[in-house]
Amino acid sequence: MKKELYAKLDQWIDAHFDEQVKFLQSVIQVPTDTPPGNNTPHALHTAKLLKAYDMQAEPHEVPESVVHAAGLESITNLIVKRQYGSGGKTLALNAHGDVVPPGDGWTYPPYAGEIHDGRIYGRAAAVSKCDFSTYVFAVRALEALGVPLAGRIEMQFTYDEEFGGELGPGWLLKNNLTKPDLAIAAGFSYQIITAHNGCLQFEVTVNGKMGHAAVPTSGVDALQAAVKIMNALYALNETYKKITSTVPGINHPYLNIGLIQGGTNTNVIPGKVVMKLDRRMIPEEDPETVEQDIRTAIDQVWKSIPGITVETRRILLARALKPLPGSDALVGALQQHAETLFGEKVPACGTPLYADARLYCEAGIPVVLYGAGPRTVEESHAKQPDERLELEDLRRATKVVARTCLDMMAA
Repeated sequence: MKKELYAKLDQWIDAHFDEQVKFLQSVIQVPTDTPPGNNTPHALHTAKLLKAYDMQAEPHEVPESVVHAAGLESITNLIVKRQYGSGGKTLALNAHGDVVPPGDGWTYPPYAGEIHDGRIYGRAAAVSKCDFSTYVFAVRALEALGVPLAGRIEMQFTYDEEFGGELGPGWLLKNNLTKPDLAIAAGFSYQIITAHNGCLQFEVTVNGKMGHAAVPTSGVDALQAAVKIMNALYALNETYKKITSTVPGINHPYLNIGLIQGGTNTNVIPGKVVMKLDRRMIPEEDPETVEQDIRTAIDQVWKSIPGITVETRRILLARALKPLPGSDALVGALQQHAETLFGEKVPACGTPLYADARLYCEAGIPVVLYGAGPRTVEESHAKQPDERLELEDLRRATKVVARTCLDMMAA
């Protein structure tokens, strides 16, 4: 009986796949560059598309003052509740609509959703507007079966993953707008992700004294001090290579300095330098210990340089995702159906990336990352020019999610 239902789900998805692709093109075509992060228009556009499927999206607008304090312009998160029979569990399906700006170097327009050689191109084609369509059409296929179901599915479309997720899933959970028993969040690839790295980000401000370049003693060079601090931080990467994770797919910690700003002009001794660093933490590490070690490494350098002061401010702490009791059923169902539909064993593993899915984990909700995606993140060109997704991967992933939803919601 179950096999027959799975086959009907597959048939429905095949019959509506052209419609699904058009839906995906439509959600790609509304830009959501973050920064600046003006994402409410995309949420309203998505809600309008869903209404055509008789799906009512609850808009949850994050207050303007809170959004602006986070450095963004507007956020409206959506929850689509599909209530079935009594009993059963509540399963959340979450994907994020905010994206990094497309940048230069695209072969095809980043916000057109053009299709070439069986691939759809565009920013968020692979991460993660694709899973707006994956989850919507999986749920539509499930409901088209007309069989008794129990529990509830909540599709949650949020808009703060690029800035950490606190105003996306974090906002919904913190304000008791949702409390699912299980969650599937948008994936990075066709793999089933059960763990990911944590991330600690700092802003480090190095203060010296401006002076004339012709009279070096008139100033205190903040840039030279910053270089010494950076060298000390980069040296930590050699020690991090000796700290390895037991989670397949995750190797060792890493520190990256991704942004540096400072100075006034070429003939002025730099009086101030600001840099931002990113420290990836494996699941086995303690974030508080990691943070203190970095602060100590910075302090040991600048306190030995006369005239220099340093301010170190944490700007993000994203804790690692770890498997929670209760996630086994989700993982098992996803693996079983993925193996059937992809014709190969699909691994359950970790990823060195981090995502806002961790916020479900922090709230005690078992969560697995899975959705439409390629074999590797590199293959998808995520956060690069020409981000793309194989349409057949989209089709198969939608079937995997639909079958899994049936397993979880069966009366």
